[in-house]
Amino acid sequence: MTHMASITVGFDLDMTLIDSRPGIHACYLALAERTGTFVDADLAITRLGPPLEEELINWFPAERVAATADLYREIYPAIAIAATPALPGAREAVTAVRDAGGRAIVVTAKYEPNAKLHLEHLGIQPDAVIGNLWAEAKAEALREYAASVYVGDHQGDIRAARAADALSVTVATGPYGADELGALGADVVLTDLTEFPAWLAGHLDKRARG
Repeated sequence: MTHMASITVGFDLDMTLIDSRPGIHACYLALAERTGTFVDADLAITRLGPPLEEELINWFPAERVAATADLYREIYPAIAIAATPALPGAREAVTAVRDAGGRAIVVTAKYEPNAKLHLEHLGIQPDAVIGNLWAEAKAEALREYAASVYVGDHQGDIRAARAADALSVTVATGPYGADELGALGADVVLTDLTEFPAWLAGHLDKRARG
């Protein structure tokens, strides 16, 4: 493998590779029914990115959050996986990295077994999936795999890239628009992942020329 091609690219999952809103919305409604506690699912899906517990604390007493999170993760596969589509260009973005001789990894705050179920269901095959990490903590996995690029949709993903000394590539498919992502310090802002293969080709070409 040439030096040029040995690149590792990390991808976030929710709202970067997958539109997890329909599945998560259905899951919150089921959770509310199971627990008898109101959850505003419409509001909750506008705040995707941070760990589940950070959302649950808005609806459940602190002492119930851990058990409620366990229940959510347990009911999630049956409710959320089939309801969740890939975002435009997601498969092609991962394929582009591998076609260039690189490694594609997914680093997400989502519970790891459920993250893997999403990717299997959609036929997206990264080289590794690392879950349960958010913001700066994602840098642990990015460094471990020597990722030089991290692709995400959230301020937390920009922070993750910074902490890992990786290039922050962002897509405006999550809670932030393109202008906001730029203002938050992203190195690269794409409309969505359909623009990623062309960006990657240019990036590798620049690297090759030094």
